[in-house]
Amino acid sequence: MVVPEEWLLQPGETELRGFWIDLGSGMAKDAHWQRIEWLTSEHFKELARADNERDILYRDPADGRLWEKGHDHPDLRDGGPPRLSLIGKEAAAQRYRITL
Repeated sequence: MVVPEEWLLQPGETELRGFWIDLGSGMAKDAHWQRIEWLTSEHFKELARADNERDILYRDPADGRLWEKGHDHPDLRDGGPPRLSLIGKEAAAQRYRITL
């Protein structure tokens, strides 16, 4: 898969949110959702998982920033569309009970 350079996170980005696109006959993932999937499966390094197993802490190897993948709708199957949020070192260490 060839990934556009613009899929890499830029210094000013702090959050990405995926959304569903209604195609009439079904739902599809938007470009942000696809970008989150690529970042978390191909680019980021996974550091830890929260107790709920859905929230995951990652490090961006390009700049060392920490990112948390979560979901805004835990009541939906698979939590619904993903959210990728920048998280501080102290908050990440406390939430994921790890030493950074």
